[in-house]
Amino acid sequence: MASWYGAKYRGRKTASGERFDPSDLTAAHPVLPMGTLVEVSRPERRGAVVVRVNDRGPGGGRIVDLSEAAARRLGLVNEGTGLVSLRVIGFAE
Repeated sequence: MASWYGAKYRGRKTASGERFDPSDLTAAHPVLPMGTLVEVSRPERRGAVVVRVNDRGPGGGRIVDLSEAAARRLGLVNEGTGLVSLRVIGFAE
């Protein structure tokens, strides 16, 4: 299960030390190293988005918190949460 966070958190420091920007394709994950590139897809929809892990979280039984931009690409903004699959594809330089 994925959720997302947006403008309310704009400018706050993430666990990586950078400032959160809801228009960036980023995500919070509990254990993946900072900078990990992850392909996120929804089983019931076509398409995927690649995000960079830059924060820690989420809680409540979710596996990832997506930035608003990533959630929008996956059609999660109106729903708030949704089932997703994650696949590590590399590391940001």
